[in-house]
Amino acid sequence: MDKISVVIITLNEERIISRCLESVKEIADEIVVVDSFSTDKTIEICKSYGAKIDKHEFHSYIDQKNYALSQSSNNIVLSLDADEELSDELKKSILNLKSEGINFSAYSMNRLTRIGNKWINHSGWYPDTKIRLFDKTKGKWEGLNPHDEFVILNNNGVYKLKGNILHHSFYSFKELKTQTKRFAKLSAEAYFHKGKKAPILKVVFNPFLRFIRDYFFNRGILHGKTGIKVCYNNAQSTYLKYKYLHDLYSKNPDLMEN
Repeated sequence: MDKISVVIITLNEERIISRCLESVKEIADEIVVVDSFSTDKTIEICKSYGAKIDKHEFHSYIDQKNYALSQSSNNIVLSLDADEELSDELKKSILNLKSEGINFSAYSMNRLTRIGNKWINHSGWYPDTKIRLFDKTKGKWEGLNPHDEFVILNNNGVYKLKGNILHHSFYSFKELKTQTKRFAKLSAEAYFHKGKKAPILKVVFNPFLRFIRDYFFNRGILHGKTGIKVCYNNAQSTYLKYKYLHDLYSKNPDLMEN
């Protein structure tokens, strides 16, 4: 039977980490927690689940997740965020996989996110398919911060598992708005360092197109008022990303001409 290391990065997650750990305790042969020097009870809670703790300075999501992979004893890794848990169906899929044998380089699964008590399965937020179970020797975390993805290099395919990662990310729209602004700034900085431009047309039109796509084509309309708020926030995220990027180039006009 293949052994699985569950790998989680943390920072002050005492409010939510138990739910994540509880959902993987039947699956994990090892739990590795890479912590960015939490000041709450995160480490104490993780230790109660037998987790191996490694304290490591945070530089970026991608760097931290790749470092975390290096700390696992097993090549097969299930990577989760602290605000995620496995649905019962996904847990069963992974347990069956362990007993039958892990034959693919990577396995993907859908992620379902909630705001407050409402699960958002439209509005461009679902299925939000992620590769989270994989052979760590076959790939690495890449992407543009803060949005990471595990990229398989020489692989024999990606198999999709049944069930969802349950993403308990936002307890309120206030939390969503706060993260949206923070992530927009991080995205703009990543785009800037990559040399991506921010034409004024993107600042003006892309947010509008994002709202139309997510509200009508991605069926945000089915969520009523919540759908309007989510799709508006999606549009706001797009606007802020390009606005911040445009501002960076405005402060560095020589780069805008290149």
